[in-house]
Amino acid sequence: MQPSSECTYDLHAQDILAMAQEVAVPDAFNPALQDSYFNDPSNPSLDLPSKVLHPVDASDVVAAIQFAKEHSLELSVKNSGHSWQGASSKKNTLLVNMNRYTRYAPTGITNCDAQSLGIAIKDDLSDQPCHLSVAKNKPSVIRVGGGENWDKTYRAVKDANEAGGLYHVVGGGSGSVSPMGWTFQGGLSGDTGGTRYGLGADQVVQIEMVLPNGFHVKFGPTEWKDASAEGFTVPRTIGVTGLCRTNPEERDEEKWVWEDCPNDFGIDFMDLWYAIRGGGGGTWGVVLSMHLQLHDYVPRVDYAGSSSEECSATVPLNVEFVATYVMTPSVLNVTVHQSRACGSPGGFNIPMCYGEEAISQAWITFLQMKNVTGGTECLERSERGGLPSSSPLGSRFEGQIADLPSPGIAAYAINGVLVPKAWVEKVGVQSAMNMFGPRFIFSYYTFGSAAVTSDQANSVSQAHRDAGTMILGIDTESETFWRDIAPEMFDLEDKTKFPPIFGSNHAANGMTGPRKDDWTKPCPGNWTFEERLAGCVSFQEAIYGTETLKRLEAIKKVVDPKNMFACNNCIRATEESDEEAADQEEVPTQEDKDDGVAVKEEDVGSTSSYHRKSFLAIAMMIGAAVNCFVY
Repeated sequence: MQPSSECTYDLHAQDILAMAQEVAVPDAFNPALQDSYFNDPSNPSLDLPSKVLHPVDASDVVAAIQFAKEHSLELSVKNSGHSWQGASSKKNTLLVNMNRYTRYAPTGITNCDAQSLGIAIKDDLSDQPCHLSVAKNKPSVIRVGGGENWDKTYRAVKDANEAGGLYHVVGGGSGSVSPMGWTFQGGLSGDTGGTRYGLGADQVVQIEMVLPNGFHVKFGPTEWKDASAEGFTVPRTIGVTGLCRTNPEERDEEKWVWEDCPNDFGIDFMDLWYAIRGGGGGTWGVVLSMHLQLHDYVPRVDYAGSSSEECSATVPLNVEFVATYVMTPSVLNVTVHQSRACGSPGGFNIPMCYGEEAISQAWITFLQMKNVTGGTECLERSERGGLPSSSPLGSRFEGQIADLPSPGIAAYAINGVLVPKAWVEKVGVQSAMNMFGPRFIFSYYTFGSAAVTSDQANSVSQAHRDAGTMILGIDTESETFWRDIAPEMFDLEDKTKFPPIFGSNHAANGMTGPRKDDWTKPCPGNWTFEERLAGCVSFQEAIYGTETLKRLEAIKKVVDPKNMFACNNCIRATEESDEEAADQEEVPTQEDKDDGVAVKEEDVGSTSSYHRKSFLAIAMMIGAAVNCFVY
């Protein structure tokens, strides 16, 4: 154990200010504000943890959680990236920073051969990811550590491809974003094939984590049922199996022992599988690793509008064309399959396509619809590698996947409105553009196949599944949105069930729904934070909807009844949480299980107590006397 200056307020501010000289950042990073804002630890606006722990293996994390239990501490969790809602950095918590945790991605790819797999999944679940991958007709999986971000993951996949592999992974647009927080918020990918392969939550095949009760577990689907007749492209999960590690102090992973959890474990792994994938990161425990689905390599093709003078007349049409191609493709004689090949991150309005698409012909058809003469050459086609590019030589992050957007401070109440595809089909793209005005340019096209890639056992809202786009930065504190726009797109008739309306990605901490007593009126911007909490539809309810939120809160009450992981704007165990809410969604019937694939061999093993102290816990008690430490 040694003192660390990396997480003091002073050096944190210095790091930010140094970075401000190389990238464009908001005025809040102005050096003139350093002494009055960043360097004052007593500033109540600084919502930052007071202590930071850097675990390097699973035993460290188990010990940290046991220590927090014994001393009634709250924990927050961070990998890297950005949490606009502030989930990964809460005041007066012990921050578990996973950045130095064991890395798996460089050697984490497993090719899944159906012929070499046994009929039944092994008792230790070691081949469960491949069984599920084969059931999805996919070739391979990758294990990613809880401290690895997309930069490390993409580079691992790229290295494997350069060595002769043909892999693709669906991930976030910024290198510093982590597969954990990104995935658990749903996982929007406009530039790595999300419209074709589904949301980030759909890519997870196994999760390994330490729960608030201190148990080190791993779990994933072991029973599933073909759902193609219902229009889905992946099986429906009807059974999830989990195991507990019985030797938590063992640091050598090859000596880990996995057995059935004890009878009094009390947590349903089916509920946990549902809650984590969509229910937000940082609130269910500390994720140590995940197995993610890999897809066959497909190069990406981009179509950017030309900036030449000859194409000046077509530039204003680019936004409408992309929206039409993605949300109402039949207007352009484009198939749904061709449409789902292309997506685009928020504000880019550049089709980024994987596989069979029809952009060039659709562009010609679109120009004809608009009675535009010429312009057929004004979309410039470029082939790229299958994954985001590394930063160029000489740049700050040379060789790493770039961060877009650059680091900055999130707006207080920025949000993303999930615009239903069915509504756009009904009113037309032009009408939708007129309704949202200039903000329409910030459309995020990443949904597409999300409607059919769900395993029907996750908490990603149906609004995400049904969305045509997510528009960032809509002014939901104006009466116009709640009075005129929201009722057009969402069913607001049942006043006992608020529907999911907002996307969880990039939702900032000041976001709320309308007033509780009148859904046609916005939450007043001049109300205090406490008044908004009491009088307005909450951040979580506006994202998940009333019914899903109740179920998530009920699961949270079982998994973390004392809110040890009570991160900012995360799911919490409340007084209203009860077990009945957890049963609101359909539970697999015996008929489902009879028709499904039951492949987990039964074996009841012994367990050992997790209530042990370790050197790490002692080190933490000593470290509490200093400002910050690392282990």
